[in-house]
Amino acid sequence: MQQQQPRDVLIVGAGPAGLALAIALSDAGLAVTVVDAQPREGLAAPPEDGRDIALTHASVDTLRALGLWQRLLPGEIGRIREARVIDGDRQDAALRFVAPGWATEALGWIVPNHALRRASFAAAAERAGVQLLTGTQVQRVEVRSSHAELELAPKTAPEAAQRLQGRLLVAADSRFSSTRRQLGIGVDMVDFGRTMIVCRMRHERPHDDIAYECFGYERTLAVLPAVGAESSVVVTTDGASAARLMALPEAEFAALVQRQFRDRFGAMHLSGPRHPYPLVATWARRFAAPRAVLVGDAAVGMHPVTAHGYNLGLRSVELLSQALAEALAQRRDIAQPAVLEGYERAHRRGSAVLYHGTNAVARLYASNGAPQRLARRLLLDGAQRLPPLKAAIVAQLTRAAGGRRAAAGEA
Repeated sequence: MQQQQPRDVLIVGAGPAGLALAIALSDAGLAVTVVDAQPREGLAAPPEDGRDIALTHASVDTLRALGLWQRLLPGEIGRIREARVIDGDRQDAALRFVAPGWATEALGWIVPNHALRRASFAAAAERAGVQLLTGTQVQRVEVRSSHAELELAPKTAPEAAQRLQGRLLVAADSRFSSTRRQLGIGVDMVDFGRTMIVCRMRHERPHDDIAYECFGYERTLAVLPAVGAESSVVVTTDGASAARLMALPEAEFAALVQRQFRDRFGAMHLSGPRHPYPLVATWARRFAAPRAVLVGDAAVGMHPVTAHGYNLGLRSVELLSQALAEALAQRRDIAQPAVLEGYERAHRRGSAVLYHGTNAVARLYASNGAPQRLARRLLLDGAQRLPPLKAAIVAQLTRAAGGRRAAAGEA
């Protein structure tokens, strides 16, 4: 079995979070190896998967610092200047969140998932300190007192196994992480029994950079502004209904969305395929273990209703890269328990309320009983009548990364 030279950090998973971490750690002077089962060509030019990612100001700051934002094409960056939440048929009682300077500022941005993946891989591939092992399966994970170890086998030639060693192992291989399981870290999982169907749609009227979340009694509809007269559409419903919606002809599906959206955008038409995704949220019982940590969805797999999954993943990258850079500057072992435990405390503190609160909202809006409908109405009416609450939510979305770090330090 081939033995490679030891590395500082081994990352399993070349998704956006894993690659962002590899870039940040390489820029801090660490030697990083990223392992992923997908072939290199699939990572370098990922196919469209229908998903669009809503980004906060802090996340965009992080992407700029890593050199990723600059790699996105102008036609890939949509802007959100206002968000409206609508419950049931109460079309005139929308809860509105508006950027402080509506004409020039943004609450956030919307970017296709495949574009973020492409930009992340390109930037990582250019870093001399990042080694990318693609098309390679992790067969075994082992953590010892002095190092972590991975046994790998190329998918096309399993007999050509090799062994990697590193001072620290990072699991970044999705909310269903097999690396996390091999590390013996359990996970609390919430299966909402619902499916979201994502797609792009063209429309007759402009969206004016407004995002909509429409909580209907049969299904939930989110419409997020893309570039031009096009939006990212997310329809969430139970599994059986989702299967029927996927089977509808394109014109019938588009007409259904147009009706639920009350013809706000006029005629609507599909501009790409529909993609179904089951809704499952995960919360790892630990984010750190001896010589190992979890980032991205491997640590916290969010329900998408609050659009914070990738933002939270970037937050984990920011926290961990800062902790490791400080340890490196102080000539400490980057996998010292105190270093990893500090990262875990910070990330759990920053994500617990958001994770559990999001799940509570998701459950509330997935139920159509009379008590739930009343609770939904009271929740939206209460938020609408509390300007400080709305202002706090807008501030959280528009806060810059530096301000967020200061706030975290004060917590």
